[in-house]
Amino acid sequence: MTTLPPFRLEKHFSRWEFTARHHMTASDSETMSMAELLSLADDADREAWERLTLGYTETYGAPALREAIASTYEGLAPEEVLCFAGAEEGLYCAMLALLGPEDHAIVTVPNYQSMETLPVAIAASVNGVALRPENGWQLDIDDVRAALRPNTKLVAVNFPNNPTGATAEPSTFRALAALCAERGIHLFSDEVYRGLERQEDKRLPQAAELFERGVSLNVMSKAYGLPGLRIGWIACRDRTLLQRMEGMKHYLSICNSRPSEVLATIALKSRERILDRNRALCTRNLEELGAFFAEFADIYEWQAPDGGCVGFARYSGADGVEEHCRSLVEESGVLLLPSSLFVSDLLPVTLDRFRVGFGRKNIEAGLDAWRHHLLRKRGVIGASARR
Repeated sequence: MTTLPPFRLEKHFSRWEFTARHHMTASDSETMSMAELLSLADDADREAWERLTLGYTETYGAPALREAIASTYEGLAPEEVLCFAGAEEGLYCAMLALLGPEDHAIVTVPNYQSMETLPVAIAASVNGVALRPENGWQLDIDDVRAALRPNTKLVAVNFPNNPTGATAEPSTFRALAALCAERGIHLFSDEVYRGLERQEDKRLPQAAELFERGVSLNVMSKAYGLPGLRIGWIACRDRTLLQRMEGMKHYLSICNSRPSEVLATIALKSRERILDRNRALCTRNLEELGAFFAEFADIYEWQAPDGGCVGFARYSGADGVEEHCRSLVEESGVLLLPSSLFVSDLLPVTLDRFRVGFGRKNIEAGLDAWRHHLLRKRGVIGASARR
């Protein structure tokens, strides 16, 4: 595999994530304290935590953790789960295990950068399938079918999507799985926002549940709001594939953090309570965000996403979205992600949008700073006004 290109989004976050006063583009849900999480533990997990020793764990993940993860899927066993140090490690290992230099892959655009750059670095060729704003960012199964080649080995999708928050229609997703099954293609499905859908009927089945070559990626970071645990996983009925990915992991993290495995097990056993809390917070924040964009409808175009905790708003100001995002963070401490960070080498990506997040508490403070920034620019309030 050739040298990978710079990770645009992560480089931007390295500069601003922990220095901006208002992180208004966070891609994770509100987290919780250790005390809050441990309060959810049953007697067995509380004892496991108190008796914890800091040794190595199994490369596949602790048995109790894999059992808890398997319980979130229909028809899967713990042996069909492989844990990783976050979702990125799982994605990396999967692409190396699924693709070779003679293969062809298909990925949705826009998407999280590594979902594209890894296949491009590994495979002989890669095609993008566009999620178009004029179509509500929906996946068109005919576009996938038209992109297929005799050597297609992988179709990679992400729903709810990052950065748009769009979710494919369940019937379309099932048709995609059926098409992949018919052609003997692996369907890699990034499902890290599953559980944060606005409506339950928008929640997709998990790829690993649908057929043997369905590969489901998930993590404790996004919908659960526990990124500091660094626990991700891949679920798949193709156990030979899991064995190949285990071999990749031997060169990377080798095993997960033992304390994190116990804490993730506690969270997964209380997943409905955690997800209910995070969905309620997203719902409240979406109302605040919708009212804000309506207040400045002359420069913003906004459609609430189907799920997840990020959306892709349009900016029509004369200065352009790049300058708009730059001035917001440098002058007012409001961090957004311009669409240039989601550009693709495969297909054009609209360059008049930015990613905004709504999964965390205290969104009002960020919106207040954002509003004051706009009003200062318009001369409505003095340049020295600060909030």
